[in-house]
Amino acid sequence: MCVRNDGYEASLDIGKVYVTHPDVKATKFGRVRIVDNEDEDYLYPVEYFMPVELSKSAKDAASAA
Repeated sequence: MCVRNDGYEASLDIGKVYVTHPDVKATKFGRVRIVDNEDEDYLYPVEYFMPVELSKSAKDAASAA
């Protein structure tokens, strides 16, 4: 879930849950790969997000959208 969007206001919405893609190399540099509002995967600072665990029904709904 996005908790900060300084400099990325058009691409990230605070409070929105975003899909992530594993990227070990990016993690080493303090970045996380996110599918943003423009449907592009992009590297953002890891501190802009907090992990959330979705229920099975929420995961199913998100994958159907």
